[in-house]
Amino acid sequence: MATSSSLILQLSVALLCLLLHSAAATDHIVGANKGWNPGVNYTLWANNHTFYVGDLISFRYQKTQYNVFEVNQTGYDNCTVESATGNWSSGKDFIPLNEAKRYYFICGTGGCFSGMKVTVLVHALPPPPTAALAGGPKGSSAPATALVGGWDLIGAVLSGLFTTWFGFGLF
Repeated sequence: MATSSSLILQLSVALLCLLLHSAAATDHIVGANKGWNPGVNYTLWANNHTFYVGDLISFRYQKTQYNVFEVNQTGYDNCTVESATGNWSSGKDFIPLNEAKRYYFICGTGGCFSGMKVTVLVHALPPPPTAALAGGPKGSSAPATALVGGWDLIGAVLSGLFTTWFGFGLF
């Protein structure tokens, strides 16, 4: 059984990992170097990305020619903006993906009919590995033990860094 200070360290490291992930949200630039333009396969582009809550989706385009509308599935399927829940027209739009759901985006200047539409499925952030931190479920052995050993190593490194940076250790 882990000591209370070891458990606190393990939970602190898990929290640190979660904070680092949220601080390192991904900015998905639609179409990559091709941008938001007609004739780009945005389905293929979206299928090569994994989207998480907190990420951004960015659209880059000529603001005098195109725009971006967030619509529902019907608006997406029919290239209509009647159901729009958001619209952007700066030419360099950064849209936060704040919910785990499917998002639908289209161009409202007619570009949708030329393929300027993309749908992305945003996933919730995976939960921290709390079961492994607490020693794993009953009956588990090697994986939980190996993970706890790994946390001890990470804790030692973090403690050394704190001592170096701030002049005191964690424990």
